[in-house]
Order: sequence, then structure tokens, then C-alpha cells
Amino acid sequence: MVQMAQALYTLPLNRVIELRLCEEHYARNDPSAIQRDGTIPEKLCKIDEVQRQLAWLQGIMETTLVVCDFVVTIPFSFIAERFGIRAVLLCNLVPRVFLSAWALAVGNYSHVLPTKAIIAGPFLAILGGECVFQSTIFTLTSTLSKEYVQRAAYFSYISSTSYVVSFMGPTLASLTMSLNLWLPFWLNIGLLLCALPTVRRLPETNISHILPITGEDEGLDGPSDEAGPLLAGRDPSASRYSNAFETHPGILQSIIHAARKLVRLVMGRRNFQVLLCSFFLTALASSDTKLLIQYISKRYEWTFAQAGYMLSAKAIVNFTLLAILVPRIIRTSMASKTVHGSEVRLNYLGAEVSIAVSVIGVLCVALSFKFWMLLTALIIYALGSALPVFTMSLVKSPLIALADSDIQDFSIVMLTKTLGSLIGAPLMTVLWVQAIKIGGAGLGLPYFVSACIYLVAAFVVARLRF
Repeated sequence: MVQMAQALYTLPLNRVIELRLCEEHYARNDPSAIQRDGTIPEKLCKIDEVQRQLAWLQGIMETTLVVCDFVVTIPFSFIAERFGIRAVLLCNLVPRVFLSAWALAVGNYSHVLPTKAIIAGPFLAILGGECVFQSTIFTLTSTLSKEYVQRAAYFSYISSTSYVVSFMGPTLASLTMSLNLWLPFWLNIGLLLCALPTVRRLPETNISHILPITGEDEGLDGPSDEAGPLLAGRDPSASRYSNAFETHPGILQSIIHAARKLVRLVMGRRNFQVLLCSFFLTALASSDTKLLIQYISKRYEWTFAQAGYMLSAKAIVNFTLLAILVPRIIRTSMASKTVHGSEVRLNYLGAEVSIAVSVIGVLCVALSFKFWMLLTALIIYALGSALPVFTMSLVKSPLIALADSDIQDFSIVMLTKTLGSLIGAPLMTVLWVQAIKIGGAGLGLPYFVSACIYLVAAFVVARLRF
């Protein structure tokens, strides 16, 4: 429900901002373009000036979302410790509801709120964003099985759920915004409210009840004062563990303590450092996907609703790959594995192949001059979407994992990916604005850069030692 709500929000948001900018532009420069009913045809809004402003506003919003999310990731680990994961997920729903409500307000009250007021919406992500949400989901998923390869299959199913939504979401958003521009936002709010009882059905417990975590400094005499998880804390009711809020006098010291533990868990683990570099680079490179809607709409002068159908076609490949092909490959490897460590090499090869396919796909997107070329390019690009399944599985492989470090490792991974997105959002925005100025083949500039970053990531992953 959360993923579907996000899909319903993203597509019409572009149109809401574009419409406001378009109205302002033609009111100043060519009032005759405004029709008698006060509307402006969407194709007239594909001019460079409007698209550059749209790119800047969307870039600022995306960067703000990532910054707020990044800042609160560690503090939310202590909220999870104190109040449980349900509190974290409930807090996470608040900024998501506000984003749609704020888009409705800015879009409908132009006489009260300026267009730039839209950038205020993401600031409520201080209550948790995608990093906090995904950290919780992946941690819960990792507890479903102690079998390493089976856990990889679960990651694939979790990822495929997102891609099912990616298939249905843009299509539903395109259909509903064609009927009424504001309908997707109301559906977004309704879905998020429906998610509340689902969250409440989770166990009345914190993450440490699901998977107790000990620090790496724990000896025969029990845990040291440095032990403790990043995403969740000890069970306050268990006599063996102590509550972080009792051990440390203040939340600031608790955060410093967690940050130090972060560093200790990374230092001295060469393979983990290599994998973190790859997570950073692939998150940086994949920031280009945020531009796909604007890129398709600008390059082919399509409406955003038409561009949404293209994204659904891409998501069909994502779903087929992650819900059917990848789990089947993993199950086959489980049934036939005879060599110790073969599952690790399977995930390593899967990661390298996925990155290579992403390089080819993103280059094809950049060079797509015709509709059929773009459709082919998006299908190829989608074939690289299995990358997180293999890399997340490598995190828990004997090649990298420490005993009892599930929660910490996933927190570090999500922070690293968020940092990559944090740099990627403004970088891709700047590249896209420059691409609009260049025009023609230059519109593919962000995707050329993305291909280079994916290529570097492939070399980084190749440095893993077995």
C-alpha cells in the first residue's frame, strides 16, 4: 500500500508543478495561449523554460527528502528500541500523507500559495523517509529464514512486490489523472490510511524481540557497554540486556555511540567496504530513474499520462525477472549446489551481470531517438533491476557477514545507499538542466554519466575477495 501510494503521487506531482509554472509563464509572455476555460494544453508546457524550472523544483524536493531521511535514520533506531517498529512505521506514514495533502493545497490555491511553496512538503520527512522504511523492511525480511540462499529468495519476493506496484502504479496514476488531476492524490491518502491497520497487525514488539543482536565486543562475561544495534535496541524487559536510554544519559550521546559503532563495523572488513562502495555508486547511478518521467515527456513531447504507460511497460519486465526468474534460479542453485560457497559466487556473478546489463540499458536510453528505441532500451535497463537482490544477499554471505550483525549491517547499507541518492539527486538535476539547454542528443546527458558510474561500480564489485 505504501509503494502504490508513492507511485500514485509521483506522476501527477510532475503535472501539478508543470501546470503552475506553465500558467505563470504564459500569463507573463503569451496570455493568448490560455484557453477560454483558463486551461493550457499540456504540450505547450514542454518548452525549455518551464521544463528547467520543473527540473529544479523536483531536484530540490528530492534532495530535501533524502537529506531529512538521512539525518533521522540513526535517531529512529532509538525510537525503534524504545517504542518498537510499529511506532517507526506509523511515523513514516505521516510525511507521506502530508506530501499529497500539500500538493492538493498548492495545486488548488494558487492565489494563496506560490508555486515554490511545493518544496515545503518534503521537510516533514524528518519523521522518516525511504531509508528508515526500507531498513525496517529488509531487517524484518532477514529474520524470516536462517538459510542464506532462502533469504535471497525472500529479498527477491520483497523487491518483486515493489515492481508489481511499479507496473500497476503508473498505469493507475495515468488513468486516474486523465479523469481528474487530483484523484491520484486522494487515492494516495486513502491507501496510506488503509496501511494503518496493517501496521497495527505487526507483533507488539521491537526488532530486538524478533532478532536479538549483540555487539562485536561481547565476551564470555556478557555484552559490553558498547554493544547494541543500530536499527533497534535491546529488549528492555530482558535482564541480560540494558536499555540504551538508561545506559546513556542523553539521546545525543546515544547517537554518537551508534555512529562510533557504525565506524567499527566497517573498519577492518575489506569486502564489506568494497560492497558499500558498490552500493554507493549504484545508488548514485540509479538516481537517473527519477528523471525518466520528465525525460520521456520532454524528448517526445508526450503528456505525463502517456509517459506513465511507458514506465508500466518497464515494470512488467522488472516483475517477471524478480518474481519468477530470479527466485527460480536461486531455488535451482539450492537444489543442485555441491560446492561450498557456490551460492556466494552465484550472487557475485548475478551482481556483475546486473550491473553490465544496466550499463547497456542506460546507454540505450540516452541514445533513444524514436519511441521503439526507448521501449527496447527500457526493457534492457529493467533487466538490471535484480542487482539489489544479489547485493543484499552478499551482505549476509559468509564472505562479509559477522555473527549477529544483521541489523547493523542493513542499517549501514541503507545509510550508504541514501548517501548515494543524496549526492545523486542534485547531480542528476544539474545534468538534466544542462541537457535541456543542449537539446537534441544532449538530452541523454544524465544517462551517459549514469552509465559511466555503473561501469565504475562493476570494477569495484570485481575487487571482492573470495
